[in-house]
Amino acid sequence: MLLFLADYLTQIFSGFNAFTYITLRAIMGALTALIMSFVLGPAFIRRLVNRQIGQTIRTDGPESHLPKAGTPTMGGALILLVIVFSTLLWADLNSRYILLVLGVTLAFGVIGFVDDYRKLVLQDPKGLAARWKFLSQTLVGVVASVALYAIAEAPAETALLIPYFKDLTIPLGGVYIIFTYLVIVGSSNAVNLTDGLDGLAVMPSVLVGGALGIFAYAAGNKVFAEYLGIPYIADAGEIMVFCAALSGASLGFLWFNTYPAQVFMGDIGALALGAALGTVAVIVRQELILFIMGGLFVIETVSVMIQVMSFKLTGKRVFKMAPLHHHYELKGWAEPKVIVRFWIITVILVLVGLASLKIR
Repeated sequence: MLLFLADYLTQIFSGFNAFTYITLRAIMGALTALIMSFVLGPAFIRRLVNRQIGQTIRTDGPESHLPKAGTPTMGGALILLVIVFSTLLWADLNSRYILLVLGVTLAFGVIGFVDDYRKLVLQDPKGLAARWKFLSQTLVGVVASVALYAIAEAPAETALLIPYFKDLTIPLGGVYIIFTYLVIVGSSNAVNLTDGLDGLAVMPSVLVGGALGIFAYAAGNKVFAEYLGIPYIADAGEIMVFCAALSGASLGFLWFNTYPAQVFMGDIGALALGAALGTVAVIVRQELILFIMGGLFVIETVSVMIQVMSFKLTGKRVFKMAPLHHHYELKGWAEPKVIVRFWIITVILVLVGLASLKIR
């Protein structure tokens, strides 16, 4: 939005031309989101408290979680509000990707909102029925996948890029739609499963979102894309602004969500953040890199799958409790130790992912 104003003001004073650069707008987007989160956070939390929208705690989980009962939840609504405002303010709305990625993020946020509302306000412990939740995610995921396939302008935009290998891509054709759907929906649910401790899912979202923003900037610049040996994707550079807003909003939320949390994201935030990361990874053709950088999300999801399969097949559990972070809690690790160590793992994985820009 401000880009249009900057273009006009540049005719009066050339200094405003600085605001046409993606890098500056990304920085401003992150700062805008961060400051908005700091300013709006306290009032938002008070509103949740006044409406008595508090977290319910599983009785079969770690006993250390019992005091968290009643902690304000659905704070992810603040993250979504800030992301949307900051992105609309600083991004180029003419980009073919900006409104699409915002739409996917909000759509998954709505699904999470319905689930949270039923659990926390209507006091329905099951929340949104699993079949309706899956159907809703499938609908949004398929629509997003078809839309991305339809607006693709070059073969490289629908090919699977193999990281760490120069010029190695696999044309997907129509399979692209199925693959994209799996990435978006899978990423959304993976982040949601990870969101079980104070700040555990938020900081990795900040790190992975910021790294994907770097990939977006490189892919959207012909010179950088050619130099780094990655596909050039027109308009992808603007996604960096969205990623910056996502990281800024998430970091601002972490101020209130860090241990001991004053507020929880809820499904409205976790499902939306996961879908956003998945959609961005698809746009910049870095799905496999997302698998690496978001390794924490992957491990948490796999731990649940292993636990369920093992119990159904043998009647025994592999972990003391799934997802994996609860297993370590029950082994005696203090919650902050689990959180920080998992963050450190994510930092390492993000650096490994970023290294793919040069290792080819």
